[in-house]
Amino acid sequence: MNKQLFAALDMLESSKGIPKQYMYEKLEAAIISAYRREMGGNTNVRVLINEEKYDFRVFKVLEIVEEVTNPDTQISLEDAKKISKRNTLGGVVEIELRPDEFRRLSAITGKQVIVQAIREAERGMMIKEYEEKKEEIVTATVDSIDPENGNVRLNMGSGFATLTKAEQIPGETFEVGQHIKVYVIEVKKEARGGFVTLSRTHSGLVKRLFELNIPEIADGTVIIKNVAREAGSRTKISVMSRDEAVDPIGTCVGPQNQRKQVITDELSGEKIDIIRYSETPEEYVASALAPASVDKVVMDGERSCKVYVKPDQLSLAIGKEGQNARLAAKLTGIKIDIKTDAPPADI
Repeated sequence: MNKQLFAALDMLESSKGIPKQYMYEKLEAAIISAYRREMGGNTNVRVLINEEKYDFRVFKVLEIVEEVTNPDTQISLEDAKKISKRNTLGGVVEIELRPDEFRRLSAITGKQVIVQAIREAERGMMIKEYEEKKEEIVTATVDSIDPENGNVRLNMGSGFATLTKAEQIPGETFEVGQHIKVYVIEVKKEARGGFVTLSRTHSGLVKRLFELNIPEIADGTVIIKNVAREAGSRTKISVMSRDEAVDPIGTCVGPQNQRKQVITDELSGEKIDIIRYSETPEEYVASALAPASVDKVVMDGERSCKVYVKPDQLSLAIGKEGQNARLAAKLTGIKIDIKTDAPPADI
């Protein structure tokens, strides 16, 4: 059994990257804990691991006292002297336990430690990997779908994580084996897993998709200023160009709408409005209310304005259930009050 155990530790170090010294410490602590539990007391135990001989020895450690009150942890000076004349009061005596006293125990414990260490190592590697991918997109494979709550278990390559129903785009469906892109919101170090929070509803997903699919955004020629999203329905994204010769909207849309369509398809058909960013609040708000045509924007505060539109543009400006106006306000950070009155001539 010992040879198999040490061979398993060698394999873990080479294949999983788990240091043997780490495993020895885990194994030692587990054997001590298991022995104490087995003996039903507070027995002091020391484990000596000999890597070269593929062996380990277990010793019961007893304190040398004048009068023994606990035979599990103490030994009399008289008995200690029988073992070695060098033993003195207050010292300790180590008595090696017979192999049959711990062989079965160590076999069970060794297996448990290895299984637990693999889980901890995989969890640790996954944490490290996804800490670096926080606020980034990763591609995962659908492993299974919970029929009761709709949560999707994803194979991330180095482990598994869950895309909860709440973080899925409303109305989208998945199939086992399907490759999907998810946004890493948060990475937590938790004992029982579930430490990676994934999302397909986060606005960051849209931003990263544009960065992945639009080379001019990736190289910094075109800049994404802001994203406002209601997942599964509509997104507004504002862009600007650092190069006057490059049209930021046309660049994002692409020839025959191809670039934008790739992103729309990834988002299960979600509509995307690409807005030209402006440092001038009035221009920015007017653009953000697309597809409505705006007659005039009048700022009546640092972060609030009145927008004047023709009556036939009111429903477009507001949008279904107020969505267009709501997204425009979120995109620009400006409170928008839409009116159909004629704008004041002197403003």
